[in-house]
Amino acid sequence: MSRHLVLAAALASVMAATACNAQPEVRVTTTTEVAAAPQATPLTAAGAPTTLSAEAGDEGLMSAASVVRVDWVAEDGAKMFGTAGGDPAMNGLYSYIAFFGSPADGWAVFKLGDFLDYTVLSSSAGRVDLDLHESTLNEATSEIGSRHRKVIVSWTVPAEGETPTAITVTPAS
Repeated sequence: MSRHLVLAAALASVMAATACNAQPEVRVTTTTEVAAAPQATPLTAAGAPTTLSAEAGDEGLMSAASVVRVDWVAEDGAKMFGTAGGDPAMNGLYSYIAFFGSPADGWAVFKLGDFLDYTVLSSSAGRVDLDLHESTLNEATSEIGSRHRKVIVSWTVPAEGETPTAITVTPAS
């Protein structure tokens, strides 16, 4: 069996296995990408291994583990992030923008929506331009389609140590 058929079969298996689970996207690399990636020399053990146990009962860690994407988007410390959730056949990337205030106040987080993906087109202090890729559902036929739409996310840049109290999302072209 050729390498391309093996890769295609592996990709089909991964897609079938994750079709109904809200799992992070799996990226399959081609043989060209693998060959082009620099390979480091494997490490050699230099001591006894330490066994670790899973962290139990920490909801904060469970939420953090759901994050599948992070993009720093503005000079004022804003970041976009997405968490895996929902039905991956119908969007599934819960997308947010967050601003860090201070260690005492933490993050101000705003949910932008549930999309298949987003692309940051440009960003500057107080503004991020996004291309949103999202699923659509035709109620009459129950067919799932897709669309791209562009939006401008903006906010008033706050004083240092403060976070915006509101953001705006404006349709764009």
